[in-house]
Parts: sequence; C-alpha cells; structure tokens
Amino acid sequence: MADAMFKIVFFGDGGVGKTTLITRFLTGVFKSDSVITIGVDFHVKKVDIDGKRVSLQIWDFAGEDRFRFLMPSYVVGASGGIFMFDITRYTSLKNFNDWIEIFKTGYKTVNHQMPVLMVGSKLDLEYKRAVSREDALELAKKNNLFGYIECSAKDGQNVEEIFEEIARLMMMKAGLL
Repeated sequence: MADAMFKIVFFGDGGVGKTTLITRFLTGVFKSDSVITIGVDFHVKKVDIDGKRVSLQIWDFAGEDRFRFLMPSYVVGASGGIFMFDITRYTSLKNFNDWIEIFKTGYKTVNHQMPVLMVGSKLDLEYKRAVSREDALELAKKNNLFGYIECSAKDGQNVEEIFEEIARLMMMKAGLL
C-alpha cells in the first residue's frame, strides 16, 4: 500500500522524448521506435522516497498542436508537472510560454503553485546542443519553476533523479516530508 499517490503531467512539444523518458523510467529499457502519443497516455509506478511508498500516476500528454485544447482537463487533480524540451532543438522551447499557460489554466487555485520541473532531453547528443544549460536554467527560474534537470533516456542519465525530484517536491507540498 502506498503512503501517498500523486498525479504528474508531462507536457511539451512533440518529439522531445516524453514517451521515451517515461518508458525508460517504467521499464529500464530505451525504445528508439516510440510512436506519437495520441491525446494522452497513462501509467502508474510505485517508488520509495525517503522511506515512504509513493504511487506516481504519470500522464504523458501529446505534444502536437491539435491536442493542446484537451490539456487543461487532464491537469485537473495533478500534483506536479514536467515540461520537457529537446536540448538539440532550440525550436522545442518556442512554445514554452503557451505550454505553461495551458498547464496553469488546468490548476487555477488561489495561492497554489504546483511543482513544475523543466527537463532538457537527449543529453547523450550533447555535441548537437542548441540550448545552453544557462539559458534553460534562466528560463526555469524566470518562470518560477521548481528546478531544471537534463537527462538521456538512451543512456539512462538522470532518469530516476527526475522522478525522485518531482516526487519529493510533491511530498513537501503535501506536508509529507
């Protein structure tokens, strides 16, 4: 039995690696042949955080424009969010403000700031980097996000850390840590 259950919504442009990251976290395997998410996919995984059993409901939201209007309804009831972009594609940050606004529309609550992490994907392709760590960190800070982490679903770098960090932030917000 879990000590807590939290809903996390992943969002960002299509092709940035949301589904691949989630698959790597759930299975420990890198799948290079992921198909595009239609609407939203849902997964659950239990993790141990500081001696507590936490059930994470992971909502993988499609990145294509045609699905964005659905997002606010999926954010309802969320405890945290992860905005993801591709460090090798500067254009994957182009819609950042739109994504954040759409996300916030779903959780309009007075004096409530839900933990949102910014995640830069495809760190294994560092040599193709188009977005500097400094620029991404500055954008995250300027928008009051709760942190910035870079990862690689391909080699597993920082995959577990992303989920541990968002779980800790949600637990702190809920008064469980």
